Amino acid sequence: MFSIRATVWILLTLGALDLRAQDRWPEISRKGVLRWGNDAEGGAPYIYHDPSNTDRLIGFEVEFAEALCARLGLRSEFVQNNWDLLVPALGTGDTFDLIIAGLERTPENLARLSMSRPYFAFGQQLVVRSNDLSLSSLDRLRDRSVGVLSASASQRLLERHGGVRIRIYQDNVNYFQDLELGRIDAVLADSPIVEANLPLHPHLRKAGPFLETGFYAVGVRSADRELLRRVDDAIESLQQQGTLKRIYSRYGLWGAAQEALSGWRDEGVAVRERISVWRDWRVYLPLLLRASVTTVWVTCGGMALAVVLGLVLVLARLHGPTSIRWVAVAYIEIFRGTPLLLQIYFIYFGLAQQLGLRLSAGLAAVVALGLNYAANEAENYRAGIQGVPQGQVDAGLALGMTRSLVLRRVVLPQALRLCLPSVTNDFIAMFKDSSIVSVIALVELTKEYQIRAIDTGDYVGLGLMTAGIYFAISYAASLGARQLERRLRRDPH
Repeated sequence: MFSIRATVWILLTLGALDLRAQDRWPEISRKGVLRWGNDAEGGAPYIYHDPSNTDRLIGFEVEFAEALCARLGLRSEFVQNNWDLLVPALGTGDTFDLIIAGLERTPENLARLSMSRPYFAFGQQLVVRSNDLSLSSLDRLRDRSVGVLSASASQRLLERHGGVRIRIYQDNVNYFQDLELGRIDAVLADSPIVEANLPLHPHLRKAGPFLETGFYAVGVRSADRELLRRVDDAIESLQQQGTLKRIYSRYGLWGAAQEALSGWRDEGVAVRERISVWRDWRVYLPLLLRASVTTVWVTCGGMALAVVLGLVLVLARLHGPTSIRWVAVAYIEIFRGTPLLLQIYFIYFGLAQQLGLRLSAGLAAVVALGLNYAANEAENYRAGIQGVPQGQVDAGLALGMTRSLVLRRVVLPQALRLCLPSVTNDFIAMFKDSSIVSVIALVELTKEYQIRAIDTGDYVGLGLMTAGIYFAISYAASLGARQLERRLRRDPH
């Protein structure tokens, strides 16, 4: 039983395995269109929607992409894609032609694709709360929690440094909010992200100088040598003619580091050897198993809440006064009719903003899953209760039993047996849906797979390991449910 997101990763990666692909430049030049991949959730100053025209994308990378395409004599075409899926998606060759998305020129990335000369220089900047004067370096953050962007240079820097609790986010906005709310102790991010977001968060400040410098570069498939050569020439031309200076100056990003790019020379980067997960399974299997513990306790906690709350809802709907019945029906329809992702954001971020209720990521995940699935369990129970013959209820009442006693001793035990398969199915569904809680920086099994796949470049080996863990736990849950069904089943003989 594998999550949908992890399956998408494997499918995209399988398309990336064709190493014999031909250079795509002739086809690109014939069509006259250059498709570049990025994620519009990247936010300012990279790529974001113009406040005065919400249909228009702006940002320094948008303008850079347009200038690059113009220099190549091509029409620019933006393609939306999740940031952490850009590299595997590029390998398919059918989604977009290159990546312009704050992709760092690192040994890890150079092991998976070819990269152009840098078009932007950045630094790793530490951010803390303004009233916290004790934190000025990573060494002072030992055993503290630090927010980073998933699959970023910031994450890799913290992993190399060690000694801190890494909280991994999927966007460049929410970790600043969590830092202000006190959920984490610091944020480590690329300097453009910090420059764009600090004015929006007056209670935060920079802590010390850059911890590490790096470069953004255009990513292309390894086979696209001619495309890479032309992109390199175009970037050098944009630098020499001052086009990049004009673009970056509009966003307050021009400085000595960008000026120095004009003299950049490729001195070679030690390309990281691709890791074989099958060879090093003793390293990666324990990592996945530890992450699966988070998946299991989040699922079990959410299901326990759903089972209890679902029973309350169905009893209120079937036997409560009219006003309570309407409340129960409204709850069920609202939670079944709105996306789980929206509910997670509302519970984790919305309640903290509006009511000051600062739930931890783990508690928010359990509550969100439990509240959502309680609506489904209420409907399962209702089907089970209504499946008990009315004659048994009438017989119990005729024997002098109260309605509550009939419900407790006659109806509910039989209803449980009838609805147990549906409840088990929901438990397994929640087990897979728990992967969505990674949006609030909770690293569960699928998120751990994603992190390690980006790090190693071995999507298939890790994917099969992860799928095996999902299947083993789901199958164990199914066996347990079948055993319970057999115990509850009445033998007519």
